[in-house]
Formats: sequence, structure tokens, C-alpha cells
Amino acid sequence: MNQGKYIFAQLTVFLPQRVFDRIVEKHEVNKYVKSFTCWNQMLCMLFGQLSSKDSMRDLILGLEAHSSKFYHLGLGSNVSRRNLGTANERRSFKIFEEFAYVLIAKASEGRYKSDFEVDVGSKTYALDSSTIDLCLNMFKWASFRKHKAGVKLHTVLDVDTQIPTFIYISEAKLHDVNILDLLHYEKGSFYLVDKAYIDYKRLHFINAKGAFFVTRAKSNMRFKRMYSREVDKASGIIYDQIGKLETYKSSRDYPGKIRRVKYFDQEKGKKFIFITNNMEISALDVAMLYKKR
Repeated sequence: MNQGKYIFAQLTVFLPQRVFDRIVEKHEVNKYVKSFTCWNQMLCMLFGQLSSKDSMRDLILGLEAHSSKFYHLGLGSNVSRRNLGTANERRSFKIFEEFAYVLIAKASEGRYKSDFEVDVGSKTYALDSSTIDLCLNMFKWASFRKHKAGVKLHTVLDVDTQIPTFIYISEAKLHDVNILDLLHYEKGSFYLVDKAYIDYKRLHFINAKGAFFVTRAKSNMRFKRMYSREVDKASGIIYDQIGKLETYKSSRDYPGKIRRVKYFDQEKGKKFIFITNNMEISALDVAMLYKKR
């Protein structure tokens, strides 16, 4: 007879079940549920993630192989493909989204924070997206191109802790720059984005919120230099300039000063131009923030 807890049960004991229950109670989901609760549902899906299951059928087959251990695993007594499928279809995803952010906050508090090599005295976030390919025959609602389907995963990563703080799934056709409208910007924090996110009106909004951005300049950017700062060219910095955007539309969308830094990366043998609204940190830190993100 088994005298100890299964590894899966040992892992899930760290989850704050009382917090989860309060979230479920707020959404009134378990009100008329007799057996297969939201907690059971979440543990089943977590089992699928940890065991790398890639379909509902695969997950159920994996669960059925351990049917005699359901009670000890905390999965409930009525785990079936129908119960799990119905729960996934009808229950609000907001329950699990809220709980995920609770776990992210707890993980961030306990994470050892010394991995990121650039210290600018503020929180630093990196925003990027990944396109997940889907079968067009099965996911017609996710039509992306003529013979392709997919969704796009947008993630804001806390680069100090390597833990995501924001996750959003959209149609693959949605342009990355639209995600900037969904973020809540922390005053004094840095947001590192690539050229796909350059929209001067949105960048000006980040500036108005007291946050900082660092990104690469587009090749067609028209920039009027006002003055230059001294640089140490041995560090790879070619110039550090303060100025304003020159074209009518760009200057209208971003009327304030902007900083342009040109950097030569010896490892890649390439030159990069970065723009930022932060005027305080060193030019090398601007380049390293983007490089080390």
C-alpha cells in the first residue's frame, strides 16, 4: 500500500486553494456542481500540461491509466472526457486567468532576482509575440492566411525574474502594436519592444504615463538632432543624440524630445540604432537593455 503522497499531489499542495475557491465563489460557478468542481477541472488540465498531453483524447487516456489514484491525486471521482469537455466549454476562463495572475505575483515575490545583467534601478519588461500554427481544417475560426490558421500569444516578461506578467491570446492577424493599448504601464519602469511595436502616438502615451521605452529605430525615421552628448567610442557607442522627430505625422504623434543612440555590436559586427524617452541612463545601458532583453 502506498504510504506517501504522489509527486503530482506534492506539487499541487503549494497552490493556494482558498484563494482559488474565493475566485470561483465570485463567479458563482460551483453553485450547482455536485462532483466535478472547478478545482478538479484545473488539476486535470494541470496534469495534462505537466505530462505534455497535446489533445483532450490524449489527456483522458493518460488520466484513465491512473483512475485508481484519482482520490489521492485530487482529481475527483467523476473524471471523464464528457465532464472535462463540458466544463472547459461552459465555465468562464476568467477564473483560471485570475488565479494565474495570483500565482505569477507569488512567484515574482519569491524569485531570486539577480539574473539580468543590466541594473537601471527600475523594473524592466520585455514585450513580444509568438504565432502558434493551427490546422485550418479544424480551426476555421482562426484563419490566418490562405492555407494557414493560427493564434498569436502576446507576452510581457519581467526580465529580472523571467516570469510573465501579462499574457494575451489573439487572432494571428492582429498586429503586435495593438497590444500596447491593453497594457497598464508602471511609472518609472522600462518596456523593451522591437520595431513591430513602433507607433509614435502609442509611444508618446507610454511617455505620458511616466514609463520608459527602448526600441530599435526604423530605417525611414526622420530625426532632427538638437544636441549630442559625449560618448566613449571604445564601449561601442558611436553617438548619443537628443532631438525631435521631423516628419509632420511623427512629430504630431510624438511632439516631445526623443533620444537616439547608435551602437556597434562587436560580437555580431553590426550597427544598431535605438530610440528611447529616457534621458538619464547611460547610452551603453540603453544598448545593453535591448541586447540583453
